[in-house]
Amino acid sequence: MPDTPQWLYRIVPTRPEMPLDPTADELALAAAHVEYLVELERRGVLILAGRTQEAVGTFGIAIFEAPDASSAQAITDADPAIAGGLFAATVHPYKVAVARSGLA
Repeated sequence: MPDTPQWLYRIVPTRPEMPLDPTADELALAAAHVEYLVELERRGVLILAGRTQEAVGTFGIAIFEAPDASSAQAITDADPAIAGGLFAATVHPYKVAVARSGLA
């Protein structure tokens, strides 16, 4: 059986000040974003997700599996924080080359 293709989405806050001074609405969208990622992990779709730790210029990534580009885009677009405008996202084909045992 062939490996399921992997994808990476990169997200950046649409309001650069958000990481340091989030509004209540932004906090709610961020919480929904984390819940969505946890659900993707539970379903076996998500490989890993995280963000850089800079206050200025931060970005996040999620590496996940999807059968094709349109499915990868749909997974990305379904993230509540992307759909809600908190983050702008780009999707890229990706392949984990080296990972800790059990990670990929």
